[in-house]
Amino acid sequence: MIERVYVFPGVIEMNVQARRRLGVNIYLIDGGSEYALIDVGFLDDLTDVLEMIRQMDFRLSDCKMVIASHADADHIQGLARAREILKCKVAAHPKSVKHIETADEIATYARIDAQNIHIPMQPCKVDTLLEEGQKLKIGDKTLEVWSTPGHTEGQLAFRMGNLLFSGDNIFRDGCVGVIDAHHGSNIVDYIKSLKRIMASDAEWLLPSHGPIFRKDNALIQATIERLEGYLHMADFGTCAIDWPLLDNWEDELAKGILPK
Repeated sequence: MIERVYVFPGVIEMNVQARRRLGVNIYLIDGGSEYALIDVGFLDDLTDVLEMIRQMDFRLSDCKMVIASHADADHIQGLARAREILKCKVAAHPKSVKHIETADEIATYARIDAQNIHIPMQPCKVDTLLEEGQKLKIGDKTLEVWSTPGHTEGQLAFRMGNLLFSGDNIFRDGCVGVIDAHHGSNIVDYIKSLKRIMASDAEWLLPSHGPIFRKDNALIQATIERLEGYLHMADFGTCAIDWPLLDNWEDELAKGILPK
């Protein structure tokens, strides 16, 4: 057996427990009589994750549910196998269901031909839909479901006391989850979600990648301002709402202004 390493009461993060970096942060919510997992990550890591759970003296049969924070491949590739082994329910936002159940390679970011990325995906049934404001009881712990779209349409966060399991919304360095139209990113929604996180009284953010960190409103505000700039940049293609340069150029053309 191995000693359980709790980052907060009732919360084990599997990268911290393993003392090595996995493909994604995996949170075990220990409710005493039962537990839940937020994300399971890559299939290649699942055997090690489940063995750690056994070695920490949790019974696999006590897993109430596995929650998909969103439908990206690095979060859900092992989901179908986890559901099979743990014999528990899989929960996700309604807008993630189609991508999970059809193993959509494009929407889940599993296939990017230009970079020779191809992550084999297996369809997985979603048993439970998670809606904004819903309360999830995991033994003696309660998670409040937040819908925080932007990175993807189905991105979820979860409030538990002074903790916010914040998904791919923001990381300790101020970076955010990938913004890409192919997998449903929306910068306007992203900004709203970040403003919601900033306005909350949560003290700690537990992201899906990288270290846990204290909520820093100055950091979040700087990220919001950066994303507000993205709204008007060709760099972000159809995720941007406009490209002022072309409006200005149209005006110059109409006035006959030549290069100078």
